[in-house]
Amino acid sequence: MVEFIRHNVQRVLEEIARAAEAAGRSPLEVHLVGVSKFHPLEAMRAAEDTGLFAFGESRVQEAREKWDLWEGEKKLPWHLIGHLQRNKVRSALEMFGCIHSLDSLRLARELQRQCSELGRSISVLLEVNLSGEEAKYGFAPSELPGAVEVLLREGTALSLDGLMTMAPFGASEKDARRIFQDLRSLRERMNRDFSLHMKELSMGMSDDYPWAVREGSTLVRVGTAIFGNRE
Repeated sequence: MVEFIRHNVQRVLEEIARAAEAAGRSPLEVHLVGVSKFHPLEAMRAAEDTGLFAFGESRVQEAREKWDLWEGEKKLPWHLIGHLQRNKVRSALEMFGCIHSLDSLRLARELQRQCSELGRSISVLLEVNLSGEEAKYGFAPSELPGAVEVLLREGTALSLDGLMTMAPFGASEKDARRIFQDLRSLRERMNRDFSLHMKELSMGMSDDYPWAVREGSTLVRVGTAIFGNRE
């Protein structure tokens, strides 16, 4: 398992480097989040020293089980990349260093409340639904300026570090890259209009991460291409 995962991570990192260099970027600008959801603890252990930037989990309960079973030091940060229910905020704050999927003001206010109680802050990315798919969470692009304004006023414990999106499953390169371009443009607009310095763009998964890197992704979320098919 270790060699299988190590080989896969190396291949993905090489692909990231090629895509970054083709876009005139440094590969060091792009960090690889290994999406370990639905994969066993042993697979995460095998991936610890392979060059990943962080582990990405999408379900708090599954992550909690792994977190509690983990023996010894955790060498990598854990990021939450899936929808966070408000009743699981406290547990999420105990495990995750970054939440990629801040998708509503109600969730933001709950995060703020519990961070204040714990005396801590949390790095967050605003999830934007650029495809307009009803099944996807996230702010509509038109809602983003209002959400940022509220967060800057009320979210003193929330470090607003960037944006996240997903291209539709099976999207063509042209369509996926257009969505990634739109997210980059939104980040630039929010930074300009609100005098922010958000640097992160969490976009790109196993099927489309090279396109995302070409369009400015700083965090790619790759699972299957690293760990194989999910159990």
